[in-house]
Amino acid sequence: MAENAYRIGEVAERTGVSTRTIRYYEELGLLGTEAQREKGRHRLYCETDIARLEELIRLRDLLGVSLDELKCLLVAEDAGAVERRELLQEALRSVDAQLELVCARHEALKRLEDELATKRRTIRSRLRALRNRNTLD
Repeated sequence: MAENAYRIGEVAERTGVSTRTIRYYEELGLLGTEAQREKGRHRLYCETDIARLEELIRLRDLLGVSLDELKCLLVAEDAGAVERRELLQEALRSVDAQLELVCARHEALKRLEDELATKRRTIRSRLRALRNRNTLD
């Protein structure tokens, strides 16, 4: 049974990005290529392409990485290495790099959370002081 094929507009609607973004990702080599379709034919995408696009969007949005960084992170997935061991090692390096970015983002968010909690305590303390001063007047 053949996998479903979707036109670019359907993929854009399903993933929440514009058709222009999808074409741009293709140009960068992040998502298929124009060489994979016959000249003059509509772009058709399969579930695997859609899953790849959704992963690209998720990584871009969650990690805040550039498209060039995304390309580097995803090299292992497209390596096409002859040896399974090589492919797995590349995949491990890719996952390690992604995990490192997630951890760095997590640490930055934790620092922000701590700063905001400190500001909240300071503001609440000042509010209590104002209330106490107003009740004494």
